[in-house]
Amino acid sequence: MGQSTEELTTQIADTRESLASDLDALQDKVSPSAIVERRKVAARRRVSSVKGKIMGNGHHTGTDSVTGLASSTKSSATDALEGSPLAAGLVAFGAGLVIAALIPATDAEQRASQKVVDAAQPLVEEAKSMGQEVGSNLKDSAADAAQQVKDTAQDSAERVKDEGKTSAQNVKSEAPGQS
Repeated sequence: MGQSTEELTTQIADTRESLASDLDALQDKVSPSAIVERRKVAARRRVSSVKGKIMGNGHHTGTDSVTGLASSTKSSATDALEGSPLAAGLVAFGAGLVIAALIPATDAEQRASQKVVDAAQPLVEEAKSMGQEVGSNLKDSAADAAQQVKDTAQDSAERVKDEGKTSAQNVKSEAPGQS
């Protein structure tokens, strides 16, 4: 004999739940806002990487950070000196770098720094244009993704509607007293 009304209702509910979870997963994957956010994060990382290569990593200045660094260096030096002359040399080198950072830059160093900044300017401009290009590409792909999501949602809604009608007709035809 055919399936009972409860079995059909359960199958319809399971089908709807499955389609809903598939649509949710698809929306998370192709959501224009999610795509834009993923690409923005990637672009920020690339720009940050380029900036870090050009400008170098930031230096902490101020008495607190120097004091903290000196304290950290002292404890590292104490631990390292106990077992290895190579480690002691590395700690001394690091301490020398800290001291050198505290000494103000000379005019020649400032000029060299300015030359580096001037030389890096074309790279900064290139990074800006790349960012604008990425933004333009994101806009196009976001519009395409939105259209795909819309089309998929419409197709899925039609499929659920058709399956519901078919199941309802099957239930009616199998109901007792109906022919």
